[in-house]
Amino acid sequence: MQTVPLHDIEAARQRIAARIVATPTVFSVSLSERFGLPVHLKLEQRQTTGSFKLRGASNAVASLNAEDKARGVVAASTGNHGRALAHAARLEGVRAVICMSKLVPANKVEEIRRLGAEIRIVGDSQDDAQVEAERLAADEGLVMVPPFDDPAIIAGQGTLGLEMVEAVPDVATVLVQLSGGGLASGVAAAVKGLKPSAKVIGISMERGAAMKASLDAGHPVQVEELPTLADSLGGGIGLDNRLTFAMCRDLLDDVVLLSEEEIAAGIVHAYRQEREIVEGAGAVGIAALLAGKVEPAGPTILILSGRNIDMGLHRDIVCGSAKKERAA
Repeated sequence: MQTVPLHDIEAARQRIAARIVATPTVFSVSLSERFGLPVHLKLEQRQTTGSFKLRGASNAVASLNAEDKARGVVAASTGNHGRALAHAARLEGVRAVICMSKLVPANKVEEIRRLGAEIRIVGDSQDDAQVEAERLAADEGLVMVPPFDDPAIIAGQGTLGLEMVEAVPDVATVLVQLSGGGLASGVAAAVKGLKPSAKVIGISMERGAAMKASLDAGHPVQVEELPTLADSLGGGIGLDNRLTFAMCRDLLDDVVLLSEEEIAAGIVHAYRQEREIVEGAGAVGIAALLAGKVEPAGPTILILSGRNIDMGLHRDIVCGSAKKERAA
């Protein structure tokens, strides 16, 4: 199996220490009381750009040599990777071009533009955006910075796992967002490298979960990309996937999928009980517990991976839930 070793993740931590926030891991009173065991939240939505993606992007850009930095970088993104790469590139004075599909929420597109990146909106899927990114890399000589299937990206995301095990040394269960697999494989490599007995469970949505479909098929496959509250988890894993498919296959203990209603319930719980604003993807760990789709064993950590939700949508979800409760 091709993999990213623990020492690469530890090296990434040193490389990006001054470029990111080491986010807190906090005890959740509400979830711990509900499930009768310690449940902790890794508040990665408080990262500088509002999601964990800054870790991988910072490590990737910081790892480039001077010649590659002069060429500039390009990436396909569902939003958060593009925002992180735009921020990391701006810190280094590097040109950044971000390719996105029409499904990426407008608030994420505008934030990437604000950070100074050039934007290309192409097609109706992450795969369409990836084709455009590859064209720009070939035609303009830009350096491709993939959103997940890249050793520097995986190592950067894996620094989350190092911090979580340090915060909760007796962790037994980790719930991690699963999309292209950069976060899941990096966190699983770090957690199992330090705590082999811990279980790491990938959480995704029912609508277009490419990694789950690929794992079920035994090889990377394409799936239709559909609108979902967990828009950050959309997109394919690449038919020529080099790293994350194998790492997720070999390191994850289970994968569970959530309905849109379950994801919405996670967003509402995060806001009402934890006083945290998170996007759909950021809420899937909470949602999986609330839906009974994961039975945690021992101290558990959930990652709140991002906060970059349109606030009008957030208000509608929270207020809509309140209206339903009053009607009942």
